[in-house]
Amino acid sequence: MPAWDWAALAGEDLPEIVTIEEAAHPYPWSEAIFEDCLRAGYRLDGAFSRGQLIGYSVVMTVLDEWHLLNLCVDPAVQRRGAGRFLLERLLESAGAGDAGCVILEVRAGNAAAIALYESAGFTDIGHRKAYYPAPDGREDARVMRCLL
Repeated sequence: MPAWDWAALAGEDLPEIVTIEEAAHPYPWSEAIFEDCLRAGYRLDGAFSRGQLIGYSVVMTVLDEWHLLNLCVDPAVQRRGAGRFLLERLLESAGAGDAGCVILEVRAGNAAAIALYESAGFTDIGHRKAYYPAPDGREDARVMRCLL
């Protein structure tokens, strides 16, 4: 596995975050959404390779629950373990911070992400109909949880 660094992200990282987000998603979050996340005190953490941001996670914490809102890896380096690296660091931090669980929504058709989450111990706890925008209308989400 390549050697990556992991660090908290801040406002100065927004241009790189947005570039990755736009490259990875057909319906990307806007820079304003990421700014709102920072302003609200959400956790934004990044994976770096040789000083270059290659992926990030966005987490909202509520009491003892962490809600993973976004986990994204630059398409140029996907399928090389960076997503797993980010998820493992996030779960370690959540456990160290006395979180009881991490929850997330994932596109029902995103088999790669679902496999990653299941391999990390996430299980299905619900379903949200028409949660995500999609080319043919809306796509359902699976709601998953990992107990820590």
